[in-house]
Amino acid sequence: MVSIPSWQECGTELSSWASAFVLPASVRNTVYGTSSSDLVLQLRKRRIEKVILAGPAGNLCVEAHLRDFLEQGFEVAMVRDATAGTKNEEGDGYQAALVNFRFLAHALWTTRHTVGLMREASAPPAATPAAVNPPPAA
Repeated sequence: MVSIPSWQECGTELSSWASAFVLPASVRNTVYGTSSSDLVLQLRKRRIEKVILAGPAGNLCVEAHLRDFLEQGFEVAMVRDATAGTKNEEGDGYQAALVNFRFLAHALWTTRHTVGLMREASAPPAATPAAVNPPPAA
C-alpha cells in the first residue's frame, strides 16, 4: 500500500486555493476502478458527494472510476480536456470515452470552466450589509 499524505510530497505544485479540493487517499495498485482502494470510504468519511474526474486513460481507468462513483451515488463532473486516450487500428479511445461521458456523467466541463468553478467555491463569502452592521440585540 502506498500512502500519499500530501501532493507537495509528490513534487506536485498546487495553488493554495486548489488544495482544499484535493483528497489525500491511501491507495493500492488498482486495475481500473475504485474497488481496490479506500477512495470511496475516504470520500464518504468527509461527506463528499460531488467528484470532479479527469485522467490519462479516459476509456479505461477514468471511465471505470466514473462508473464506480455513479454506482456509489456520487455526482460526477468529467473534465474533457484534462483526459486522454489512445488510438489504435480499432479506433480512438478518447472519442469513445467522450461519448460515454456524455451519456453517464452529470456534467462534461473544460479545464477553464472547472478551475473557474473551483475558484468561486473557494473564495471567501462576500460581506453582506447585515453581516457588516448586525442589528442591535433586543
